[in-house]
Amino acid sequence: MGRIIAIANQKGGVGKTTTAINLSACLAEAGQHVLVIDIDPQGNTTSGFGVMKDSIDNTVYEVILQEENIKDSIIKNVIENLDILPSNVNLAGAEIDLIDVENREYILKNSIAEVRDQYDFIILDCPPSLSMLTVNAMTASDTVLVPIQCEYYALEGLTQLIHTINLVKKKLNPSLELEGVVFTMYDSRTNLSLQVVENVKDNLKQNIYKTIIPRNIRLAEAPSHGLPINLYDPKSTGAESYKLLAEEVMGRE
Repeated sequence: MGRIIAIANQKGGVGKTTTAINLSACLAEAGQHVLVIDIDPQGNTTSGFGVMKDSIDNTVYEVILQEENIKDSIIKNVIENLDILPSNVNLAGAEIDLIDVENREYILKNSIAEVRDQYDFIILDCPPSLSMLTVNAMTASDTVLVPIQCEYYALEGLTQLIHTINLVKKKLNPSLELEGVVFTMYDSRTNLSLQVVENVKDNLKQNIYKTIIPRNIRLAEAPSHGLPINLYDPKSTGAESYKLLAEEVMGRE
């Protein structure tokens, strides 16, 4: 039975997609069988694995509308040990399409149930908003992993996100837990990054991963080559960090 982890933060630009791509790739490299589900209409996780998002017929959108079966929509072995359920801009219409659908919060959960036993990990990249798509992801997941950028307003969005997680837990998914917080875009040259980490640790009585993801130019370049960091530049500090994060995630089972 695969462990299902939603990667979520309603703030954009916090390294959410970077974490979804590279954590998944490092789990796959460690021998885990991984399914990545891109539920962000921007489709950046899809293109980050080198999949041409605008030329695919079956995406997570068709699965959510129940027009296509999840098994027919998954692209196999995008890299070794890793499959992807892709996304593209069509998904932006899903909110409206689902308005009249009964039990719409459970659509993704029911689809994933068909393939869950084929994977060790299922990683969901959520959109940067607390939308019906994010609620679907949280309803389907065991845990939520929250990337936090080391910047002044980091705590602001986190409080709202934890409130949403607790609401989903109460109403839709009683077993949902916070997987933990991972700090991203850490700049060791600034006092601010260190202050943010200390501030969150003081204010948050939650799991905080020991691994901190640094600001790294190679991490920023990798998506434009359609490769995760462990394939684009395996010796970079970004690759080393995500390998360590993958080890921590595997150790939490």
